Amino acid sequence: MHTQSVTRRTLLATAAVAGAMTLLPVAAAIAGSDEKQIRRFKYKAKQADLDDLRRRIKATRFPEREVVDDNSQGVQSATIEKLASYWATDYDWRKVEAKLNALPQFTTEIDGVEIHFIHVKSKHEGALPIIVTHGWPGSIIEQMKIIEPLTNPAAAGGSASDAFDVVVPSIPGYGFSGKPTEKGWDPIRVARAWIELMERLGYSKYVAQGGDWGDAVTEQMALIAPPGLLGIHVNMPATIPENIATALQPGGKKPDGLSADESNAFDQLADFYAHGLGYAIEMANRPQTLVGIADSPVGLAAWMIDHDIRSYDLIARVFDGETEGLSREDILDNVTLYWLTNTAISSARLYWENKLAFFQPKNVKIPVAVSVFPDEIYAAPRSWTEKAYPNLIHFNKLAKGGHFAAWEQTKVFCEELRAGFRTLRTS
Repeated sequence: MHTQSVTRRTLLATAAVAGAMTLLPVAAAIAGSDEKQIRRFKYKAKQADLDDLRRRIKATRFPEREVVDDNSQGVQSATIEKLASYWATDYDWRKVEAKLNALPQFTTEIDGVEIHFIHVKSKHEGALPIIVTHGWPGSIIEQMKIIEPLTNPAAAGGSASDAFDVVVPSIPGYGFSGKPTEKGWDPIRVARAWIELMERLGYSKYVAQGGDWGDAVTEQMALIAPPGLLGIHVNMPATIPENIATALQPGGKKPDGLSADESNAFDQLADFYAHGLGYAIEMANRPQTLVGIADSPVGLAAWMIDHDIRSYDLIARVFDGETEGLSREDILDNVTLYWLTNTAISSARLYWENKLAFFQPKNVKIPVAVSVFPDEIYAAPRSWTEKAYPNLIHFNKLAKGGHFAAWEQTKVFCEELRAGFRTLRTS
């Protein structure tokens, strides 16, 4: 590919993606037809926006404390007050902004929406291209840690033969991608856009990875089964058998004869359906009603950290000063990205758009690798996984880790991707 000067039209189009963002000067655009042009991207938040964020955090009107000694009423006052105090006084967005801008970032228009993505090529010949998709309340912040060990595995104690070229896009409505202005941007449409993106980048053979919404998108890519997609890896697989799904409905009864792993998975799911699904129900039913989280940064943070109970407990421990896979900066980097891009509502609409049964098998026939982390929403048993994916090429239960596995357990996660896709490299 050769480069050419960026036109005024291109700069205006790129600026439209960012909304209130301030873009650094763009030196060149990668050649292509206007509608398929790939543009370089950098981001610098306006200082006025960062000052306004700090002002809003300090002006937060907190509710009275919960009347229980546990988290059964939701995000505890002590946790959110510690988060807000650190965010207002010690947190520095510019640090993660510099890390982002050190990575090759781009935008390109696909199906009428500007798609932002990170694209890092390995220096190793024969690197396997991979597209990695985040979920909610995630973002590209989740995947930043895995880019270096995947593109340069030798430096992480691995082999150069396991290197990847890494593509990390932002789902439409999330992060620096454009916000859809029409209905229809569900996981299936995102999957089609990702297939187009990989073709546009010139990859004739590649693999895909995802968890949370990233799993839904990645499995839809597998169902479309473009010739170039060799296989997928998921860390929140869709494996729940029909009888288990029925038993999880209101009034259902736990089936007899479950193995220990199956019983554990059922109990995790039953608890999540009973106590942890409220955020998803509201975003699926009435996302525009959540205007409060677009107006209050602390309200946004509380909404985001209460995704699932084990992730919340980990985050609470972090703000109590304990060392975990995530740091206070990690958590606030992600929330601040949502705030600065004003994507609290646009990201929530993906729940409204989705019509897929989230955890039920989709009849994926291409090769699938699965990594099971114990503190995920549910730890998928091998028995369910083998039935859900008839072409299962890798299955492993890990000792530690939860919903945000790439972010929290980066080393193990990267090892899983290397192992999971190793047999596909000769395809």
